[in-house]
Amino acid sequence: MNLSAHKVAINVIYLLEPDLPTHKPNNIIYTGVAGTGKTHRLLQIAEQYTDYLPPSDSDCLLDHLLQDRSWREIICLVFLDLKHKGQDLVKVPELVAHTFFLAKAAQNARGKHLNSTAWSVLQMHSPVESQTVNCDNRAGQAYFDKDASGAWYLLPQSQESLAVLGEQLAEYQQACADNRSSNNRVHQQRYTMVSFHQAYGYEEFVEGIRPVIGANKQAYDIQDGAFLKLCQRALRDPNQRYAMLIDEINRANVSRVFGELLSLIEPDKRLGMPNVMRVNLAYSGRVFGVPANVDIYATMNTQDHSLAPLDMALRRRFHFTDCPPQPELLSVIHADNDSRAAIDLGQLLTGLNTRIIQTLGAEAQLGHAFLWSTATFEHLQEALVQQIIPQLAQAAGNQSTILHYIFKDESQPLAAQFVQDSQSFIPSQHLPSAANQNAFLGQSMGTSSYRINPDLVAQKGEFTSADIYQRLY
Repeated sequence: MNLSAHKVAINVIYLLEPDLPTHKPNNIIYTGVAGTGKTHRLLQIAEQYTDYLPPSDSDCLLDHLLQDRSWREIICLVFLDLKHKGQDLVKVPELVAHTFFLAKAAQNARGKHLNSTAWSVLQMHSPVESQTVNCDNRAGQAYFDKDASGAWYLLPQSQESLAVLGEQLAEYQQACADNRSSNNRVHQQRYTMVSFHQAYGYEEFVEGIRPVIGANKQAYDIQDGAFLKLCQRALRDPNQRYAMLIDEINRANVSRVFGELLSLIEPDKRLGMPNVMRVNLAYSGRVFGVPANVDIYATMNTQDHSLAPLDMALRRRFHFTDCPPQPELLSVIHADNDSRAAIDLGQLLTGLNTRIIQTLGAEAQLGHAFLWSTATFEHLQEALVQQIIPQLAQAAGNQSTILHYIFKDESQPLAAQFVQDSQSFIPSQHLPSAANQNAFLGQSMGTSSYRINPDLVAQKGEFTSADIYQRLY
């Protein structure tokens, strides 16, 4: 790959200064405990950055793909489209007859000399060392060459620099396929969504060196990450807003992931803003600035203490929006149409969270999503057994005393306790002698000191009545 030519081409793109934007960029992080709908908010935001077209409007899809393209880009699109269909060699008459070429000519109100236009572009973007093309006016980067039969082909070393163009062509092809196979509206996404994790880094988000496996060899190339690709799309479409959606932002080392972007993402340092700022990227050295029409939304779980903390520098660049539990969104479940058998899930969650705050702190609260899909007694029992009790047990260090308080089990008979102390179901013959009891208790507290009531797991006994769940209010 000709990296120097690649850099020149990309630099031209990034140095195009957009007009001063009328919309201030959004940098927002939604914070809260697990189950408060933070990821759901990202999905709702994604809808705001999705364009829908009626299925009959295929011409709009093509116009959107071709608008503001140069003839060189149009011809590259033709080659990429035919390559996708298994054809690598193209002669000029076939190229000119392609839908993309004819549609671009129609956009430019051109009907004559189309062959000459194609020949001129192909020759101008051929390599100096070509054995089949003679041209005195060559461009800085070569894209095409011709074989001895007169058929043109796309240079292999140029395909890396056409990655964004290929991505946009793939989106167009998918939209057309959806249009043909469905009566639903087709959509174009103006967002990218990623989930951070401990191994996520700068290379995935901005740019990095990645292997490129060819037919006869394996090489390494600098490839754009998710955020860089989105910024390139936004630069090409300055009248639309684009969004980077990041789930679980504090699960990664944000300083390492963002790198030099920590300064660039500030709203007043975006391209077109008063204090515009650019940097040279770490791997390619390209001059880069973040477009002002790119918004960044992220989520952060405040319970996640074991992972890398959120860099304090990021707090100055994002607006933090708290997402508390919303028990008022939960429903009431009934049994046998008996109002006395109704369980108000909102009151149940409020009661649990009140006692959780008193014992474990506000960051151990349960979000409303834990009970969001609960419609029956059976669903409630499953939520308690599979999610709620295990999570609270982990937060409480498996201490049954704390769990008894949260579930109001202290004064209840063993059969009516949601959580039972481990000592309460050890047969007497297996109890240690008085001399060894202190050591035994210390060992049991160090491992596990509770179990979920087997009747709750089996959905029988005391747990078939609404009264026992109303006790949690």
